[in-house]
Amino acid sequence: MARNLWIGAPGRLREIRQAAKSWDRTAELNVTEFKALEGRVTTFAPTRTARRLKLSFEWLEPADAQHLAQLARRVGTGRGPLVVLDPATVNLLDPYQAAGQSDIPGGWDHWFTMNGDIALARGADGITTVDCRDAAAAVGWIHGVWSGWPVEPGMRVSWLLPAGWDPATATAQLDWKAVDGTYLSTSHAVGSSVTATAPAGAAFATPVGRPGAVGLFGLAGGCLTLDEEPVAHALGDGCPAMVVTSYGDVPSARLPYRNVNLDLVEVRDAAL
Repeated sequence: MARNLWIGAPGRLREIRQAAKSWDRTAELNVTEFKALEGRVTTFAPTRTARRLKLSFEWLEPADAQHLAQLARRVGTGRGPLVVLDPATVNLLDPYQAAGQSDIPGGWDHWFTMNGDIALARGADGITTVDCRDAAAAVGWIHGVWSGWPVEPGMRVSWLLPAGWDPATATAQLDWKAVDGTYLSTSHAVGSSVTATAPAGAAFATPVGRPGAVGLFGLAGGCLTLDEEPVAHALGDGCPAMVVTSYGDVPSARLPYRNVNLDLVEVRDAAL
């Protein structure tokens, strides 16, 4: 994964090269305990929980501090949520998506079928599989908020197909799209993975897989990364859409540098 933070509106990401003084990305479990009179404990936890990030910077460069201030104050960013490419992320796929799991039997929240005779179904083990009845068929991965995974031109993107796909017949593919979702171009390679550089004008990348053969193929184990080799079955950290919920800006002792802190939460949309 890229070792610097990228943050901003889709198509207008900025790289923050300075390392944060503190960075908290602990998963929020939201487990609630209920204790009966006889002492037995029952717990409840939602299936999904929102991601939260807390970060703070000391002596941040003025241009970077101004960028974060604009995002927090929603100046010139539009009304939608923000992109946050977390440098600690190993796999940009949604956690359940990376594990081949879906809340919907057909898996339409995480995948979509492209050309050819192809169908999605959930197996007895809970893993979604693709029934490929046409060797030319393809399946694409869905981000859930945007028309793909956010990128900036020049980024090196790598896509590893799910485990078990035959590299002799399969094709790994990245479709590049503009900020309005318009298709730009495709990068592909025969085998289990493809690595390509985001072209000019690219704001999103959509990973696509072509089994290249007839049969059932599992969708667990895929990995999407930036500037690093993808790892099969890596835990999906996702690339969630986020909104700033708390912001602090304190001038440092050495002006014009600033001490800045941000709290962000994962959202499905931002009605600001």
